[in-house]
Amino acid sequence: MSPVNDLDPRLLRAFVAVAAELHFTRAAARLFVAQQALSRDIRRLERDLGAELFVRSTRQVTLTTDGERLLPYAHKVLAAHDELADAFRGEVRALLVDLNSAGLAHERVLARARELAPDLELMARYESGLTGAVREMLTGRLDASFGRYGGLAPELRARVEAQFVRYEPMAVLLPEGDPLTGLAEVPLDALAGRQVYAGAGNDRTPEWTDLAARLFEGRGIRVAPPAPLVVGREEFRRVMAKAPTPVLAVVDFPPMPGSVLRPLVDPVPLSPVSLVWRKGLRHPALDALRRAAAETGAEEGWGERPPGSWLPEGEALGAVPGALTAAPRSG
Repeated sequence: MSPVNDLDPRLLRAFVAVAAELHFTRAAARLFVAQQALSRDIRRLERDLGAELFVRSTRQVTLTTDGERLLPYAHKVLAAHDELADAFRGEVRALLVDLNSAGLAHERVLARARELAPDLELMARYESGLTGAVREMLTGRLDASFGRYGGLAPELRARVEAQFVRYEPMAVLLPEGDPLTGLAEVPLDALAGRQVYAGAGNDRTPEWTDLAARLFEGRGIRVAPPAPLVVGREEFRRVMAKAPTPVLAVVDFPPMPGSVLRPLVDPVPLSPVSLVWRKGLRHPALDALRRAAAETGAEEGWGERPPGSWLPEGEALGAVPGALTAAPRSG
């Protein structure tokens, strides 16, 4: 019998990973294997098929014609293999979802997903910061999170998948007694000449600091310098009283002691939020979460932009993978 009739699915997974990354080191990290082991698997697959699948050089990796021909078949075989495994797998493990902070709109998405999949376990985590969450995903300690996909570093973005969820209006947390607390809405120009804290120095949230820098550019507003990370409501109250610096937030941010939340206007700045998960992750609870995000977003108009609103360049709906459409039902 030809080896083609008895291919090891592991070899096909190795091939698909390298084809997706076009980089052996990244593909090995994605599969949690040593690069040498991955290279051996690719050589074995090429030997079994009698075809060269990749052109390798010191500068790049590209698919050969045979590699391009194999790719759609490999996807079909692996999908069938995964479906077979799912059919005979025991209890499905919990899906671990980081919601960033309590009280945000993501909690409504999670609640809807639990309604759609009552027999599955979706466990919430509250760690904050998409960049930090993606690092946890790549080690297998987390499955999904919400945040600004477009603000991820390219090497992280290449290893996750995303579905646009919401344009989230931004706000500012003002210290009690700040003159701007007398306004129902705070025009951006009212913050000119001031510093606003936006997580600078927090290695879990560089996508948020970058968003602030883009928003403040040319408006005379400065991103506040790095400061120790504040954990806990009482510690927040103490720090806000000691160093009364406004904090960039979103309109759904939960009430914090010693501060007043006000929406930002003129223009209304928007934070583009996506559901993000580890590339290649297959889990029925993720299907439910994707459907919940699409359905909740459509019901609440999360994809609608207020007239004259502000977005970081290149991050409008359509520039991020996925759209406000329901994910296919599993099963």
